[in-house]
Amino acid sequence: MEPATEGGTVGSDASTGAEAPKRSELTVGQLAERSGVSVSALHFYERQGLISSRRTAGNQRRFDRSVLRRVAVIRAAQRAGIPLSAIARALDELPRDAVPDQNDWQRLSSAWRQDLDARIHSLEALRDRLGGCIGCGCLSLAECRFVNPDDASAEQGTGARAFEF
Repeated sequence: MEPATEGGTVGSDASTGAEAPKRSELTVGQLAERSGVSVSALHFYERQGLISSRRTAGNQRRFDRSVLRRVAVIRAAQRAGIPLSAIARALDELPRDAVPDQNDWQRLSSAWRQDLDARIHSLEALRDRLGGCIGCGCLSLAECRFVNPDDASAEQGTGARAFEF
């Protein structure tokens, strides 16, 4: 391997012909290790357009370090139950190859706030009703004769209708 040049790049590996990553870039393995996300998940995120990389002459992926922040946002949003399609729309508003600033993050988080508040409300209502009727329309629970007399919920459609908010 050659030493880093003044532009910050590192030469190629003579044994494989592979281009070593620039200091500001990560290989997919390095990104996986730093982010705690599997390589296959990173490849999936890239196919979905959530993150991007450049390809070396040897067709290896190189990710800008700013992708670490994007991956962290994706994972946090997924844990909050935000669909990937909504995550993709929000990330489209952020700079592609730079670390987003505070205004970018505020815009992104406010777009999700209303959805998260609605999810929290639904989850709290579900939690508070779990001890009673599940709203399935089965008439098998003693409480169903009070909550769903004569299987009135059947007219509303299939499934646990009482939990659709």
